[in-house]
Amino acid sequence: MAAVQVSEAEKVYIMHGVRDDLRLDGRGCEDYRHMEIETDVVSNTDGSAKISLGHTDVLVGVKAEIGKPKPMVPDEGYLEFFVDCSANATPEFEGRGGEELGVELSNTLYKVFNNRHSVDLRSLCICPGENCWVLYVDVLLLQCDGNLFDAISIAIKAALFNTRIPKVHISEDEEGVKEMELSDDPYDCMRLNVENVPCIVTLCKIGHRHVVDATLQEKACSVASLLISVTHRGTVTCVRKMGGGSLDPESIFEMTEAGKRVGKALHAPLMELLQKEESLGKKRQKVGFLG
Repeated sequence: MAAVQVSEAEKVYIMHGVRDDLRLDGRGCEDYRHMEIETDVVSNTDGSAKISLGHTDVLVGVKAEIGKPKPMVPDEGYLEFFVDCSANATPEFEGRGGEELGVELSNTLYKVFNNRHSVDLRSLCICPGENCWVLYVDVLLLQCDGNLFDAISIAIKAALFNTRIPKVHISEDEEGVKEMELSDDPYDCMRLNVENVPCIVTLCKIGHRHVVDATLQEKACSVASLLISVTHRGTVTCVRKMGGGSLDPESIFEMTEAGKRVGKALHAPLMELLQKEESLGKKRQKVGFLG
């Protein structure tokens, strides 16, 4: 995605601020912007969430469908990702720009989330080798003001927490033909254990220091970024360097340690918020969104 243009004077000002642990909006180098999360926002999905991180808005919907397991892992289900970069989010998403970014985001999300260490894929198995649940995770970028990967990962974790998969009852007739019946009781459903689902922390190198949750202006001053997915225990599950510049070994070590620290701290308040919102049930004030 093309960077926002900043003047040389703005660049120097931003870099000096980062050096002194003071950013344009008053945050420290390891602080996130204000975040708002709402779950169960799209009516025709099995789970959904919307996140606002500063002025970055992301909507995620999860749809569970019965499919065939992959031959290499016959006792597991799997996740499929599709990212739609709305041209309304930023003019840079128009045409090929949005399409290419969507593919890049989808590929990264697949690496981070579609493995048994992040999601209990075995719980998605219905009949080994025959049927499994496939979770189609649709991500819609509504507004972009930097730090897309972090916002998307948090929205995915929230949407998976909100996902309810119908229970499958299998019966066999006298000829041994299996018949599947999906429960239509909304309470007779399976929930995913999202405890190990990681969150992505993107760290941008600006001058000799690095910042988390960079705005588009800060991103324009960054030579390179390190994308780190971190579990609630602080375990790093995926690292990816982005941007044209190089990172020296010392910077990579410092950024990885910061990512682990920041990522680990994200999970507890996020889970607390999701459980609190769910416990309010119908009493919570719901903002209608594509409902």
